[in-house]
Amino acid sequence: MDLTKTAAYSEQTPYDLWQAQEGIPIARGHGIEDLSALAVAPWERMGAQGSFINLIGSGRACGSYVCEIPPQAQTRPQRYLFEQLIYVVKGRGATTVWNDGTKKQTFEWQEGSLFSPPLNTWHQHFNVQGAEPARFVALTDAPPMINRFRNLDFVLNNAYSFTDRFSGDDGYYSGMGQEIVEYRTWESNFIPDVRDFGLRDRSARGKGATGIRLHLAANTMSAHLEQYPSGTYPRGHRHGPGAHLVILSGEGYSFFWEEGQPRIRIDWRPGSLLVPPANWFHQHFNPDNQPVRYLALKPWGFTYKVEDLSKTDQDIRSGGTQIEYGDQDPEIHEIFRGECAKRGTEVRVNNS
Repeated sequence: MDLTKTAAYSEQTPYDLWQAQEGIPIARGHGIEDLSALAVAPWERMGAQGSFINLIGSGRACGSYVCEIPPQAQTRPQRYLFEQLIYVVKGRGATTVWNDGTKKQTFEWQEGSLFSPPLNTWHQHFNVQGAEPARFVALTDAPPMINRFRNLDFVLNNAYSFTDRFSGDDGYYSGMGQEIVEYRTWESNFIPDVRDFGLRDRSARGKGATGIRLHLAANTMSAHLEQYPSGTYPRGHRHGPGAHLVILSGEGYSFFWEEGQPRIRIDWRPGSLLVPPANWFHQHFNPDNQPVRYLALKPWGFTYKVEDLSKTDQDIRSGGTQIEYGDQDPEIHEIFRGECAKRGTEVRVNNS
């Protein structure tokens, strides 16, 4: 379908028009309370159930969706000219990936798994459970790709195989990987469970913080994991659009705010999704009695630097985009002290 003429003088983008014709719900706002409970509807193209997620913080840099596969069912084979990162929200299943003329690779996944079908590969997802649906959330760069080409046949039915990214090699989805120590990055194509994946020191972001960057399937997009101890919170910072934060453990809240504007508070728990808007400051708080861990799915990468994030760890006074504890609004710390007191949690970070 050619979207050039239909979008030429419309307030809707080609991506908006494509979403409308897919006929599934579209969730909006700053966050999703529980991805496992998000309403879905029959999705003809996928052969499953689904919902798009258009959160304000995505801008036009990326998009996301939820797909739910009924028990002992499978999606239709798909291929498309955009990248995606897939996190399994619930259930167990398997995925088969292949290019035209290559051997198929099949691997099994579970709740907590993270993987990515390489660009424009054929792929099909299977729910191996007999009684429960399986559900995943995916981040894609479909919006800029569809908006740029404005031709769905080119994006969704392109026969080109990127054999430099995937050639059917044995073990592609074995879960093996390697750490690039100088960049604090783990390179792999499949992570069986990000909820217990090993992390590294991240104290530049906050007291006791740990984390690691994740680069999958030679993508331009990337992900990272961060974790904060009980009674702590990271320094506030800002960056470009599209970082989708999936809460993996713990209960807490976040503040989003434009410089000089009132703060927006978002409460979250495991399964919540939130996306800070472009260049809004944001800060995440753990008044819980256990560590908080989240997975950030992002439309930019660390290996291929679409956006330079080096300043997000630097003090805003010296040209960075991070607010040191002593420079933040004192009310932020007082609110946190109150939230910890409600839960009987020791405050382990100072406002200095």
